Amino acid sequence: MTILGTAHERGITTLTLDSPANRNALSARLVGELAQALTDCAKDDSVRAVVLTHTGSTFSAGADLKAPPNPYTFVALLRQIVTLPKPVVARVTGHVRAGGLGLLGACDIAAASSASDFAFTEVRIGVAPAVISLPLLERMDPRAAERYYLTGERFDAAEAARIGLLTLAADDVDAALGPVIEGLRKASAQGLAASKELLAARVLETFDRDAEDLVQRSASLFASPEAREGMTAFLERRDPAWVL
Repeated sequence: MTILGTAHERGITTLTLDSPANRNALSARLVGELAQALTDCAKDDSVRAVVLTHTGSTFSAGADLKAPPNPYTFVALLRQIVTLPKPVVARVTGHVRAGGLGLLGACDIAAASSASDFAFTEVRIGVAPAVISLPLLERMDPRAAERYYLTGERFDAAEAARIGLLTLAADDVDAALGPVIEGLRKASAQGLAASKELLAARVLETFDRDAEDLVQRSASLFASPEAREGMTAFLERRDPAWVL
């Protein structure tokens, strides 16, 4: 049974994260299915652009702590989105946490409904938003990144747009995305690929320079006793031992 839905209409392929039972957590399986679907889109001349969306009330809750992907595989997925020769548009109508924010950062355009909310929750389980920083820190306001990385606070779609995490926020996300999608349909495949290559250059420099260091840093943090306590507390729905 697949946990990624696929639909196609007038040049736009929609990929839908469809594992609402675990809030579309980024499991090894979901990451693998998404990577394969993107590979298929890259090869398909009928695909002008990709929309990445979700079922349920959560776009993605971040890494699946019970069945996490290999960190190198997740880095490869983020890089694949950045380098895909077709624009990738995130459409969000719910909660986004931790690694799910990495997907938004990798997308070329990200839109969310005003009912959506966001949080970098890594700090609350004893780790850091290490790998997802590869696409995010180039896009986000530095002062906002400092605040939300360090506090794990929840913030709304308007704030996410203000700090550069989103392209736009609106009460009706589909209405707001209408002109964007039509614009992509009017663009040539060559023009889109060439324009995206220009836009992605600085983010790719970050991947080339920092990916290995951030994967190792993330692995070290997740293997620590403090992170084990944080993840156990999360799964047991209790506060970790350090909460004052």
